[in-house]
Amino acid sequence: MLLPLLQRFPEQVRVSLFHTPNLRGLLRLLLPERFNETIGLQHIKVYLFDDSVILSGANLSDSYFTNRQDRYVFLQDCPDIADFFTELVDAVGDVSLQLQGDDTVQVVEGMVHPYEGDRAAYCRAANARVMDVINSARTRQQVLHAQTFHGDSLVTQDDAAAAGHRRPVPDTWIYPLIQMKPFEIQIDEIVTETLLTEAERGARVYLTTGYFNLTQAYMDLVLGTRAEYQILLASPEVNGFFGAKGVAGAIPAAYVHIERQFYREVCSLGQQERVQLQEYWRRGWTFHAKGLWLYLAGSSLPCLTLIGSPNFGYRSVHRDLEAQIAIVTESQALQQQLHQEQGRLYLRSGVVSSATFEQPSRHVQLWVKMVTPLIKNFF
Repeated sequence: MLLPLLQRFPEQVRVSLFHTPNLRGLLRLLLPERFNETIGLQHIKVYLFDDSVILSGANLSDSYFTNRQDRYVFLQDCPDIADFFTELVDAVGDVSLQLQGDDTVQVVEGMVHPYEGDRAAYCRAANARVMDVINSARTRQQVLHAQTFHGDSLVTQDDAAAAGHRRPVPDTWIYPLIQMKPFEIQIDEIVTETLLTEAERGARVYLTTGYFNLTQAYMDLVLGTRAEYQILLASPEVNGFFGAKGVAGAIPAAYVHIERQFYREVCSLGQQERVQLQEYWRRGWTFHAKGLWLYLAGSSLPCLTLIGSPNFGYRSVHRDLEAQIAIVTESQALQQQLHQEQGRLYLRSGVVSSATFEQPSRHVQLWVKMVTPLIKNFF
């Protein structure tokens, strides 16, 4: 599909194909193509248009435009954010294979091959390339912050105001969060764990994921902290693998098994009032939304949301390349919009109870129960 475009506009089109360094050797030869994404892939979804950006968990498949629920945020006229993600996309492209006009692939000159070259050397080079983007953006923001709040401009605020040029006081901050564990980049993981750890008693956390397979660290924090949690996940019928043929058809049952185990742990700890599971259901739709909303104690509106590609699962944290943003806001108008978005998603859900797992659709075959602990780290 992309090859004709590259052949027609070779000076304007670049196609970079990421290949995880973890899929190599005998494993690469033996693992069928339909399953090789379980080893790791490029999962970032970012759409750039000049100085505007769309961040999402959705790709460009037909279903996302028709009957697959996801989340999107449009950042209009945000050159700093657009520049950062442009540089990030370029960096990931540089550590990927380059599609050529003759339908072959090559590495960028000077780059280690992701699966034929030395794995450690490739990961070091990829870490350096991506961290250069992150560190450069951090430096630019530190300089901008110093100029804005600690520079000479503060001395002349009255003069600037008189001239009608007073800089507006910001009420919203955007923090890009990158997770690329194969390259030892774990910013998103650290920030997410910090949010879950610091959420105080009386705070409410709404967390949603299309595939409920939280890492052990995330589960321990949810169960061990004091905030209230409402976790939205897909019912089996709206799981993207529901009705699939072969082994893939058992994936919804595996998620049911993981969900049941987590629910039992919640109950065994007497946390049913504090930690609540809810299942999304919508006839004819699938569910792929992921993210988090944080409501501080005593507040009826969220002050923070996470939105992007990570889904809080093991593969997302440990295997894939992910990116999302944290939006922190004091704007009541924006808080209201975030609150309404959260409400629309949860409106189509039902609370999980013991009776939920007695339904025929929640039956899990013995072989699925036995296999799930062995494969849960791959999805």
